[in-house]
Amino acid sequence: MGKFKARELINKQLLSRKRNNELKFLGHIFTSLSLGIISLNTIFPASARTSEELISCDMLIVGAGLSGSAAAYEGLLAGKTVCLTELTDWVGGQISSQGNSAFDEGKQQRSLQHFSRGYNVLRNNIARFYNRQNPGECWVSESCFLPSHGHQLLYKQLKKAEQSGNGTLKWFPSTVVKEIELSENNRLIQSAIAIQHSPTDSDLYLHKEPLSHTIKDIYSYSDSERFKKRIIRFQAKSQGKSSTNWFVIETTETGEIIALADIPYNLGLDPLNHFNPSSPTKNRDPYCLQGFTYPFAMERTASSQNQSKPKFYDKYKPYYGYDNDRRLAHFDLVFTYRRIWTPRKGRLVKTGPLKVNEPSSGDISMQNWLWGNDYRPGTSQDNLVYTRQQLKEKGQLEKGKWEGGLRTETLRKGEELSLGFYYWLVAGTTDSRLGNNIKKPSLNHRLLKGLSSPMGTKHGLSKYPYIREGRRIIGRPSYDHPNGFSVNEIDISTKDYWNNFYRTSLPRPMYQRVWSTIANLESRIMTLSNRPSYLVTRRTHATIYPDSVGVTQYMIDFHPCMVLSPPEKSGNLERREVRVAHGSAHPAQIPLRAMIPQKIDNLIVSGKNIATSHIAAAAYRVHGFEWSVGAAAGTLASFSLEKDILPYELVDDLPKQEPNLQKFRQILENNGNPTTFPQAMMFSYLQNN
Repeated sequence: MGKFKARELINKQLLSRKRNNELKFLGHIFTSLSLGIISLNTIFPASARTSEELISCDMLIVGAGLSGSAAAYEGLLAGKTVCLTELTDWVGGQISSQGNSAFDEGKQQRSLQHFSRGYNVLRNNIARFYNRQNPGECWVSESCFLPSHGHQLLYKQLKKAEQSGNGTLKWFPSTVVKEIELSENNRLIQSAIAIQHSPTDSDLYLHKEPLSHTIKDIYSYSDSERFKKRIIRFQAKSQGKSSTNWFVIETTETGEIIALADIPYNLGLDPLNHFNPSSPTKNRDPYCLQGFTYPFAMERTASSQNQSKPKFYDKYKPYYGYDNDRRLAHFDLVFTYRRIWTPRKGRLVKTGPLKVNEPSSGDISMQNWLWGNDYRPGTSQDNLVYTRQQLKEKGQLEKGKWEGGLRTETLRKGEELSLGFYYWLVAGTTDSRLGNNIKKPSLNHRLLKGLSSPMGTKHGLSKYPYIREGRRIIGRPSYDHPNGFSVNEIDISTKDYWNNFYRTSLPRPMYQRVWSTIANLESRIMTLSNRPSYLVTRRTHATIYPDSVGVTQYMIDFHPCMVLSPPEKSGNLERREVRVAHGSAHPAQIPLRAMIPQKIDNLIVSGKNIATSHIAAAAYRVHGFEWSVGAAAGTLASFSLEKDILPYELVDDLPKQEPNLQKFRQILENNGNPTTFPQAMMFSYLQNN
């Protein structure tokens, strides 16, 4: 037999054996399927990726909240190609998809209109749209408005910036990042793989079900009965060897890219130390974050409405209450607190300790109330934002296994708490804080639902919860922070650290370090009173940073986690002493070092994810701050592209002079994005006390 014939016979025998083995394997599979031993997902994993669509950008902004929108705004005005992704289909975050459409602002900053240029444009656009700054005549803010209009106005603002600056906006609503791919040296993000979902039919699942029902589907590569999936790979616009050919800007609400990149970050309570002397714990507590909220909108009606008690209401009833302050136990006080629309300005009437514009039929109120729809988990059994260890245990840090990093069950319970709070407001008769015989029903209201409602959902809740706190990066070691940069309590707080609480509760060596640190910070600038540092009893101004790229002003404001699990458990209490740090704060700066993460050089961190302690984060989380830090991030990406420089190179020689840092700060100032406050405002505490 010739060699060719022999090889042909061998090949036929091998092919026959292969086919027999395949048939045996398939028979085994079909038997296992019929017995329920395995599922099709075991054979064909649901996470299997389909074909990708390549999209190129100068900057990829992940998260279209206020910070992400601000970054996009500045990038577009600078003529860049901006890819902007968002889990929901609205831009604006707090003012739109999260339903918190009531600007939280410091009085001094607001009186001077000392905000970033884009934020001022947004405020003015709202005033022009309604022909008044405060269409809701709310008393918590000087501007309360409909979340749906927040999205519409901000998106138009971005499109106008695109036209004015000759930039290109590539908007990707309903899109989440699933994976990131790093360079060989793990210093650069080379690409990001994302999933965009769209409804399979006219039922519009995007708005039909709350997030807890859809989040796992949203992060799955596979099509489902709800969604069709589009797989997108984002990459640099110009492919080359340069390390500065594109930038990724992290502005998600919980720090998703921070977790995916597995860079150093903090979560929850920081340990007690001389930088944060009001911290309630000697050790870190990554489970105790500030509460999250699902706002909803309700309308005052001319007549009584039928109110349906949710089946889960009794489970959460022990939580609901007006507040510890009996003076606030008035329905109309709560209703007008965040009233976002009124067709007419009512007469002033005394309600509890305040005078408010009397509500009338047609008024719409947005609800975001501490002892109402604030869900405040604080244990490892119910925390919302998974820790790094929890992510590892659940496999979410494995390639292609990311599912958003949130506990779905806690999301669901937050949604139920909010819907139950509406029922408590209009029909409840108990009060967890003040006891019985306080709460009276007010049945002439209705929960606003539907695609044309203020929240734009069929269930009536916001599209995404209002998140107060997520993952916070640890900045790179710096000349004054050798263990990693961070903005801390003593950098901004007005507290008197000489009072008895700190004298008696802090260990003596720590107490002395608090004062030596404060004295050192105070001595960096001549105070108005020209006092020697040893006579200083508290901060007279916030820390002044040589690398400041933005400004913010708000009090240190806490919505503490609860002690027991679940949060709604009868008799549950807030975590003790978290509110010790609660109080006023100086007008403060946003240092560039707080935006630069460790390990990855082309990642810029913005929004609530910058390097702060949990105490400083309680002040660095409001609307004006988000815009200011976002404007800095978008400008930084543009500047770095044009100068062919990485962000850390602007600050790596501090405290020496950094010429590129000075050029960058000047660009921000010239563009109407302030990096400092007027001196009189910085020292306002001394002037007013």
